[in-house]
Formats: sequence, C-alpha cells, structure tokens
Amino acid sequence: MHQKENLARLKQMNELAPEVMKAFWTFDKAAVAEGAIPVKYKELIAVAVALTTQCPYCIDIHSGNVRKAGATDAEIAEAAMVAAALRAGGAVTHATVSYFNRTKVTL
Repeated sequence: MHQKENLARLKQMNELAPEVMKAFWTFDKAAVAEGAIPVKYKELIAVAVALTTQCPYCIDIHSGNVRKAGATDAEIAEAAMVAAALRAGGAVTHATVSYFNRTKVTL
C-alpha cells in the first residue's frame, strides 16, 4: 500500500485540483521555512508528528530533511521519544475518560 511510487500521483492531484494543491504546496513550504523556530527544530517536530501519525511517506521525507538541517542522531532519538511519550500519554489519559467513566470505576 505505501510505496514511494504512489507519490508520483501527486502530479495528477496537482492537475485535477490545481488551485487547492498550489495552496497546499505554498502552505507546506511555509510551515517548515526558517522563522521564529529554526528549520532544524521544525523538522524535528515534523519527524515526531510523522512517527505519531505513522505516515511512512512523512517519516521518509522528514527524516531526510532533518538530517539535511543538521540534526544529530541523539536529537532525532529524543524527538522520537517525545512522540512516543505523547502517544502513550494520550492512550493513558483517554482511558480515564472513556473506559473508567463508563464502568464507574473510582480511582
């Protein structure tokens, strides 16, 4: 299902919805451009989000970008652990709302 060749279909999407795709590409480029947050940090954020959403395309693209931006192995590993902690924390805290409230368990 997830093959790099699929990304070639973006060209077709650009042709089918040119104005929307143009806006998307402009937004995408601006989101990771140098600003108040340096590009390296933005790409570390992108890697963490990609790991959390588990998008193989985003993981591949932003893993390359973060390396080009100068991130070290240690920085990438820490970003991955932040993503893991937030994903795990979300599961734990959602359990308090959904599961425990329905079963009337008091902690």
